[in-house]
Amino acid sequence: MKLIKKAIILGVTSLLIFGCSDKNSTSNNNVQTKAVQVAQTFKWKLVTSWPKNYPGLGTAPEKFAKNVNLMSNGRLTVKVYGAGELVPGFEVFDTVSAGTAQMGHSAAYYWKGKLPAAQFFTAIPFGMNAQEMNGWLHHGGGLKLWQDLYKPYNLIPAAGGNTGVQMAGWFKKEINTVEDLKGLKMRIPGLGGEVLKKLGGLPVSLTGGELFTSLQTGAIDATEWVGPYNDLAFGLNKAAEFYYYSGWHEPGANLEFLINQDAFNELPDDLKAIVNAAMRVANTDMLDEYTARNNKALEQLVNKHKVQLRKFSPEIMAALKQGMSEVMREQIAANPKMKQIWQSYQAFYNQAKSYHDISEKEYYLNR
Repeated sequence: MKLIKKAIILGVTSLLIFGCSDKNSTSNNNVQTKAVQVAQTFKWKLVTSWPKNYPGLGTAPEKFAKNVNLMSNGRLTVKVYGAGELVPGFEVFDTVSAGTAQMGHSAAYYWKGKLPAAQFFTAIPFGMNAQEMNGWLHHGGGLKLWQDLYKPYNLIPAAGGNTGVQMAGWFKKEINTVEDLKGLKMRIPGLGGEVLKKLGGLPVSLTGGELFTSLQTGAIDATEWVGPYNDLAFGLNKAAEFYYYSGWHEPGANLEFLINQDAFNELPDDLKAIVNAAMRVANTDMLDEYTARNNKALEQLVNKHKVQLRKFSPEIMAALKQGMSEVMREQIAANPKMKQIWQSYQAFYNQAKSYHDISEKEYYLNR
């Protein structure tokens, strides 16, 4: 009996020792795995559609890269390339999709030839403003639709800043009637360009770096860009005399970050969280910057440079709005994906507008 008890005790002791040894081994392996993850570093390239360090648009990816480097303690470093430094500005989508660069910063409506539905994720003429756009993307289902649209291209999209309501643009001649838009060669991308075409104008696609020379030489008759802060930086006032508002075509232009899906999948969870957080910071910061800078720049354009600030007539605005209705009907009829996204966009827009009519709008009228 004593021998049996000794054997049992010895067996249990052996199991405990083996169990502890196995647990210690597992614990050590987990520590070693985490240590390897912490030690692993990543170097990313980020290509943009803007000139290097261009105010607002170009500084947003720079701030993003700086924040990622700081928050990751150098484990993930991002090098930013301006338009033309690594690839042309209009090749950002394909470059990130192929993995030649891990990230990009651009505007979704530049890809309308490839993905007509992408235009919804920059701006819709007479559509949502910046506040409403961010609400739709982050709390109204818009971001999920955007992600689904880009998924076949091995891309993850995210909001990358917003300029707020833009100006209607720079014109070399006065625009007094709808007739004045006929035959007008104007740089205006996205659905805004389709509306101009509907009214007899000739929309042209150009990157930011091409605007001044094209306007100055007469290759185009007019251009929209962003607003006073950016337009002054490009010196567009030296190429055209008349500066029109309001920005019917881009009531809240949302920019985009693009991430290569494979590159993102390689990151450990903490670095993924850092990338996502840094993008949200950049998104908010851009709108703050434009809000702070635009009016000062406009005062300089009008008072110092004697720019002729003009407002489109009610007749012109009504014609543009009618043109937009026709364009949207045609486009959603021809593209099921556009119809799906438009239904979500319009539903959120109607809700936001109803509330803002008694909150934001009423406040603006009374303050």
